[in-house]
Amino acid sequence: MAHDKKPHLYKNSEGYNDPTVGEAMSNIEAEERRVLERISALIPIMKKTAELVGFEVVGRIILMDKETGKKYK
Repeated sequence: MAHDKKPHLYKNSEGYNDPTVGEAMSNIEAEERRVLERISALIPIMKKTAELVGFEVVGRIILMDKETGKKYK
């Protein structure tokens, strides 16, 4: 559980425990890790696809999440 790894996420600005915020932050971090894992799986596929049709990816690939609009560089 993130509580063990990041106890500061479970405390408010006055130092009191705030498990609701801690749990929300843990969920956000977990979702971000899932997105980055999907991107990590996608990039080699995109590079291989380009190679199969005679191209090479020579620049940065920028992806945008259609749901959130967030860009990943």
